[in-house]
Amino acid sequence: MRSTLVHAFAVCLFLTVASPCNAQSLANWKQLADQMVEEEVVAAGVENKRVIEVIRRTPRHEFVPRSERTKAYYDMALPIGSDQTISSPFIVAYMTEQLDPRDSDRVLEIGTGSGYQAAVLSGLVKDVYTIEIVPPLGRQAEKTLRRLNYDNVHTRIGDGFLGWPEEAPFDKIIVTCSPEKVPQPLVDQLAEGGRMIVPVGERYQQNFYLFRKVDGKLESEALLATLFVPMTGAAEERRQLQPDPKNPKLVNGDFESVVGEGDELRPEGWHYLRQVAVIEDSTDAAQGERFLKFTNEEPGRASRALQGFAVDGREISRLEVTYRIRGKSIRPGQDRTEMPYVAITFYDKRRAMLNTEVLGPYHGTFGWTDERHVVLVPVHAREAIIRIGLLGATGELDLDGLNVMPVRPK
Repeated sequence: MRSTLVHAFAVCLFLTVASPCNAQSLANWKQLADQMVEEEVVAAGVENKRVIEVIRRTPRHEFVPRSERTKAYYDMALPIGSDQTISSPFIVAYMTEQLDPRDSDRVLEIGTGSGYQAAVLSGLVKDVYTIEIVPPLGRQAEKTLRRLNYDNVHTRIGDGFLGWPEEAPFDKIIVTCSPEKVPQPLVDQLAEGGRMIVPVGERYQQNFYLFRKVDGKLESEALLATLFVPMTGAAEERRQLQPDPKNPKLVNGDFESVVGEGDELRPEGWHYLRQVAVIEDSTDAAQGERFLKFTNEEPGRASRALQGFAVDGREISRLEVTYRIRGKSIRPGQDRTEMPYVAITFYDKRRAMLNTEVLGPYHGTFGWTDERHVVLVPVHAREAIIRIGLLGATGELDLDGLNVMPVRPK
């Protein structure tokens, strides 16, 4: 699987935003996998027992470069070359669960990447057909899958959005790169009654959609907001809506736009949500009708939300960040580095991390407070991800009216 929740996870989100990730020893990778599954897959809501078990026994370290293997069993996206990343285990498990895999299924995967998603599917279905558009990635994934004896995985290098017509129809299709809309060949190649999961949308604003084919047409269901690495090649260049890195901004920073109903409300445009709720109460919000509430009772456990945006450091040297924040009984997590921050991480054109600007930390109990900060943008920056939440601390944290705008010379 190629992409996920991006390069943001070059920083360990469950550690301090300023410190490097602690390395893992792979002497007992199965124990590490068990811990990862319990803390980042099961705790995040994945329930399918077959999917959980196959995530436990798939050796993720085999699908990342040697330089990244000591981080293989953190819930992180890791670079695999060609400006792409291996998906986090949670996203692989989540997308796989949405497909409702059956032993008899023939599954088409678009975007092989490292081969990790195909390896997970291999233990759940009859056959996996996977296509990668980047030749070096495709060749490496095939080599890895063959070496590890995933014999029911069939690989191809080419344009995945054209599908694999000679092997169609497919019971399930999983698209692990983000198109602006579902390519018609994939619609045609999905079997009647089949399922397809796709992250659809603009480059920095996507939603997972689950599609079911009924009477030859797709019925859609919006799932989680997400952020996938942009695609490679002409399909990405043909997007009708392109980001504007000279005018960086956030989407839905006031959290007024939501998807879902009742207790399942989620803020549009924000992804990788952990222990966060949309609160609808105009009398309690700092502004408008809604705000975000982060809660955590277990020190070190994730409570966060993320959003990506484009920014060109050659044009924008500073960003003004404003928000309204409130806290209740906030205490450090497992150590004093685990505290609430508003953090912005900048990346260059290769999606290598440049630096992280942190605002905070916040602690104790306090009422709604207006915050305004100016952060420096590295000249090589082309993208950024903003990260909000308790980030391992305990207590309650409320946020409203979050905004990012360029500071222009007067």
